[in-house]
Amino acid sequence: MRNINTFAALKTAIAIGDVQSVKDLLLNESIVELEKSYLVDLAELNGNADIIALLKAIPVEK
Repeated sequence: MRNINTFAALKTAIAIGDVQSVKDLLLNESIVELEKSYLVDLAELNGNADIIALLKAIPVEK
């Protein structure tokens, strides 16, 4: 994740179930495992299967 603003926008998009915004924000991104885990947990709380699948497919930074 490049900056805090992108991360905040991503959290908001996940919380409101905006699949297209999540796709746009994740385009060509990789994130650290802790961020990925947090975002997947947030998506699972909301129960949006499309967003959960998008998040689980994000590459993890090494």
